[in-house]
Amino acid sequence: MSYLNFDKTLLINLEKSLTKEMLRVNKSGAYSVTTVIDCNTRKYHGLLVVPLPELGEDNFVLLSSFDETVIQHGAEFHMGIHKFEGDHYSPKGHKYIREFNIETVAKTIYRVGGVVFSKERIFISHENRILLKYTLLEARSPVTMRFNPLLAFRSVNELSHENSQANTAFQEIENGITSCLYPNFPTLYMQFSKPVAFVSTPDWYRGIEYYKEQERGYDFKEDLFVPGYFEMPIKKGESVFFSAGVSEANTAHFKKMYTEELAKRTSRLDFFNCLKNAGQQFYNKIGDGHYLMAGYPWFKCRARDLFVALPGVSLAIDDVPFFERIMQTAVEAVGKFIRHQDHESHIKELDAPDVLLWFVWSLQQYALATSINHMMERYGNILFDVLAFIRNQQHPNLFLSEDGLLETNGYDKPASWMNGMAWGKPVTQRTGCLVEINALWYNALKFGAEVARNTSNEYESDVLNYQAEFARQSFVRTFWNGKYLYDFVVNNYRDWEVRPNMIFAVSLPYSTLDKVQQKSIVDIVTRELLTPKGLRSLSPKSGSYRPEYRGDEVGRSYNYHNGTVWPWLMGSFAEAYLKVYKMSGLSFLERRIIGFESEMSELCIGTLNELYDGNPPFKGHGAMSFAMNVAEILRMLQVLKQFEEVQEKN
Repeated sequence: MSYLNFDKTLLINLEKSLTKEMLRVNKSGAYSVTTVIDCNTRKYHGLLVVPLPELGEDNFVLLSSFDETVIQHGAEFHMGIHKFEGDHYSPKGHKYIREFNIETVAKTIYRVGGVVFSKERIFISHENRILLKYTLLEARSPVTMRFNPLLAFRSVNELSHENSQANTAFQEIENGITSCLYPNFPTLYMQFSKPVAFVSTPDWYRGIEYYKEQERGYDFKEDLFVPGYFEMPIKKGESVFFSAGVSEANTAHFKKMYTEELAKRTSRLDFFNCLKNAGQQFYNKIGDGHYLMAGYPWFKCRARDLFVALPGVSLAIDDVPFFERIMQTAVEAVGKFIRHQDHESHIKELDAPDVLLWFVWSLQQYALATSINHMMERYGNILFDVLAFIRNQQHPNLFLSEDGLLETNGYDKPASWMNGMAWGKPVTQRTGCLVEINALWYNALKFGAEVARNTSNEYESDVLNYQAEFARQSFVRTFWNGKYLYDFVVNNYRDWEVRPNMIFAVSLPYSTLDKVQQKSIVDIVTRELLTPKGLRSLSPKSGSYRPEYRGDEVGRSYNYHNGTVWPWLMGSFAEAYLKVYKMSGLSFLERRIIGFESEMSELCIGTLNELYDGNPPFKGHGAMSFAMNVAEILRMLQVLKQFEEVQEKN
């Protein structure tokens, strides 16, 4: 049995199966996502969802669903499933599912009487094409299969409704048809690997509902257009391939195309390989550029997410070339930003105050994985350019104060990863001196000094060390309250809230704190913020604690960073905990992994959601797959492994 296997008992239970999603991507921005029983529950769901830059920044759902029907002895058995008003599901194809597994590709096995067939799905890399493979495993008499395509042709942020403007015409092509409902959209090519009859019965499936959108307070009803149906006989042991794409394909090559793509896949045989596979799904190639998506289904490439996640999804899985590919594109964008040059980049939010500091941290992780000299050869110039850019106060929202700390304005625009917005303003208005920004600043100065010393630039090393020491003394004087660190300080105000941002002052390779202070911080974070799914964004002892991520858009924004749990913080927590407790902390941290491994079969299969509720049962929410979470749990596994290896050698 595969690591990610689901049986009939779970699959026919809609309360459970509808919460489990599967995600496939092409590593160029397109994706295919639905639930494990092929019932769409979000407007973001679809069998073929592609970026169309000519129409806007959104992704666009072309083919929403592809419903199968088995016909035997004149009787029709419908495999599809959709939700309609009144909690009514039709047809109820999930009752025929006997097994679903997602070891290498997503595979569903159906049984209808004496008929057993499987459906496998695979996305072609860097091509807007999804392939489905149908195999008739058992049959005692002739079988015919019918397929109904449900077309949307809309943005993921909109819904489709029956209208007279839709172009309902189709064109016949090799083993299939084409369709294009609206001007400016690409033509959708639907083809099979063998001849197929197409029967034109144009109609709308009206009133399909997406309960996830209803929960979030959005419009949730849609009409989908069905141009007709495909029909073909299929023999026992035969495999038939279906392709949906934005260009015509040679149908004779579908089997080869599928086999070659299958060979590229990472099998999800265990927890590590699930995360490795999930991490690779964030890779996004656009033209000659290489990027890292912040998450699916709605995030694009964001600078902070890129630099935080990159070491985990590359270096932690021993894929240095992956790091270098992404960083090559990022360095170009950063270089243009610090030179104040106009540039069009797919990397968003480069001007956020903490981004360049996370960029330096990412280079530091590369140096630890390779060597300082190797890092210097590739990235030394940009490293010192970034440090000079900040030291010379050229950043639009980072200001070097007289005491050597960095200040930022977070009143009007979020200054950190706690970036929830409501009514045009940051929900968590962290402004002035932020604790993690200044912990990263000290670490960046010390790293720069180390690199300068290794390249025999003693003068630069001395200058950076002097500035770092000045900042360290100011950091302790400004943030240390005797028990832990203030979250931010502005003018005479000191924020006493216990938040996880202080953990970076312990975890970073260069810490501003002594051993006693480090232990005190790790202990309070462990007591008040640690959960099985990561660290809370705010202590439950706070009057502002809002642990459940629910409600309308404004309500969710207020809850976003005021008690919800974020797995990505565990990478730094593990580093901090091992610094303080050393070998005695290893087993404690290893037990923390259990909470994340259990998520591999929950929600989006084989990956980690964006955030979780702050109270039991720690329900997952937000983006179905989130890069920083996947990356930092991968890095946590690496940190534990490396620590154990060092201890064994000693």
